[in-house]
Amino acid sequence: MDSYMALWMFLAVFVVLLSGYPVAFVLSGTALIFAGLGLLLDTFDADFLAAMPNRLFGIMNNETLIAVPLFVFMGIVLERAKIAEALLEAMSELFGSLHGGLGIAVTIVGMLMAASTGIVGATVVTMGLLSLPTMLKRGYDPAISCGIICASGTLGQIIPPSIVLVLLGDVISTAYQQAQLDMGVFAPETVSVGDLFAGALIPGLLLVLLYLIYISVTAWLKPNLLPKPEKQIGHEKGFYTRVLKSLLPPLLLILSVLGSIIGGLATPTEAAAVGAVGALFLAYLSGTLNKIILEEVTRNTTQVTSMVFMILIGAALFSLVFRGFEGDEMIVELLSDLPGGKFGALFSVMVVMFFLGFVLDFIEITFVIVPIVGPVLLAMGVDPVWLGIMIALNLQTSFLTPPFGFALFYLRGVAPEEVTTGQIYKGVLPFILIQLLLIAILAYFPLLATWLPSFIYA
Repeated sequence: MDSYMALWMFLAVFVVLLSGYPVAFVLSGTALIFAGLGLLLDTFDADFLAAMPNRLFGIMNNETLIAVPLFVFMGIVLERAKIAEALLEAMSELFGSLHGGLGIAVTIVGMLMAASTGIVGATVVTMGLLSLPTMLKRGYDPAISCGIICASGTLGQIIPPSIVLVLLGDVISTAYQQAQLDMGVFAPETVSVGDLFAGALIPGLLLVLLYLIYISVTAWLKPNLLPKPEKQIGHEKGFYTRVLKSLLPPLLLILSVLGSIIGGLATPTEAAAVGAVGALFLAYLSGTLNKIILEEVTRNTTQVTSMVFMILIGAALFSLVFRGFEGDEMIVELLSDLPGGKFGALFSVMVVMFFLGFVLDFIEITFVIVPIVGPVLLAMGVDPVWLGIMIALNLQTSFLTPPFGFALFYLRGVAPEEVTTGQIYKGVLPFILIQLLLIAILAYFPLLATWLPSFIYA
């Protein structure tokens, strides 16, 4: 009976979410209603709710999560400082004389912005506003243009330092320790956000390389879809100096943040603080920093951070009630009985997460789904770093997939009226296939994700 209540609670959450009510309150409200119902039916132990204050205290004392507002602040400052605009202009001139050169420039800038901001929505909207009108003006096919922008904009999911990886690192670390305790290991090993950052580096760069290969091959086979400009772009005196001035500041910021984490010189929280100060410095140098901008950045950072932590609190309450109804035991039995052992269980979880990515943001999936299925998969012997990167890539793919991919909605909101929704859907399909190819490669060669962390932290 208890496990059925857990299942009904899970279904109730998704039904209520369709109403558009805030996710944090859906999670906590549904959990409290079912807990009250369980107490009336004598199928729920109130002691599970008594553990909630300890959960909240744990969230408050979690130093890793302090990196979230700092990374959000860094991303919003860089967005307001128009760093992407200067980068795109420089890269467009650098590759503009080639067939597909503008597409290559957009992908590279998208990669750099992903590594700088880590916020998918901000990158897609920024790139859509800056590059899509220019691409259309130069005669680029609207579908391919939209595909390039959506795909490069979602790189913030996988390329570190990513907010997705910060949150996943914290949740998977907890799940990994719980899995080991369940197996009787009372001195559990840990996995850090730095491990996930190092693990995501090779797959992330490989994904960018596959994007660039696709754009180059398409431009070679169908030059009319990705034409070079009629008027050849000349590199006047001082051009390369201007490119370096646009490229070096964000590169140095990325290297200082990412290098300090991977090199073991700083924790993610300390590195995020360095990134936030560095972003302010770049904004000051660009002449865009003023009191009004700073107030806007602070307000937006507070809103995003509050949303993240309210969802985290709601998910913590949901998880407690779910366990109180023996939902975790139901998940263990369900995944253990699937054919194919741990690979069958992992494949099933990935498929479910992929479809959940249509209706839930990565934050909800990270805080609600991963704590439930993570300990089960990790207890089966799945590597925690590899699992984290597979989940991040999977969610990135679902964000691109029609008809509900979040990236598609972001671009649709800023695209010109002459660009149809059908063209956006058509443009992302090749990039979805590239994503699936990379997931298959990573599934077959887990070392792509696990080698660098083991080498660095050996």
